[in-house]
Amino acid sequence: MIQGEHGFDVGARLRALRQRHGLSQRELAKRAGVSNAIISLIEQNRSSPSVGSLKKVLDGLPLSLADFFAMESPARPSVFFAAAELVELAGGRVSYRQVGRDLSGRALQILHERYARGADTGEVLLRHDSEEGGVVVRGRLEVTVGDRRRVLGPGDAYYFDSRVPHRFRNSGDEECEVVSACTPPSF
Repeated sequence: MIQGEHGFDVGARLRALRQRHGLSQRELAKRAGVSNAIISLIEQNRSSPSVGSLKKVLDGLPLSLADFFAMESPARPSVFFAAAELVELAGGRVSYRQVGRDLSGRALQILHERYARGADTGEVLLRHDSEEGGVVVRGRLEVTVGDRRRVLGPGDAYYFDSRVPHRFRNSGDEECEVVSACTPPSF
């Protein structure tokens, strides 16, 4: 039997790897030729699998026993972010502060945007491969998407295909604040 020694958590490691591969317990069990209950019991650390049983389960990923035990424990992704932990992507008259530092493997990018009075994203319209949306929290934001333009106020929102040329401009008398998202991350 394989024992979790020196703080090694076999169940947590298997669960993290299964999730990283985008598999349900049922799908991994099917691929490995074992019952769903075996995967569940291992992940809950309610069963300490034999070397042969663990090897069979890992073949469903596929991953060797050596790689399974040699890998660093996967870091748990952050869930909560203090205001000071947001990552400044651009400062100055237009500020983009991103939630999370490393977006590799992520499907969504969330930004806290601030536009000084009169600030804009520039004369050259933006264009990137994603979709984006946002909600104006404070101030007034003129949003241009292709040949359409609208001034949005607090509580108003936008959502569009970012491949269409677009531009943002603070058209109000105070700082404008927006919370936005892009999927996939492309800004």
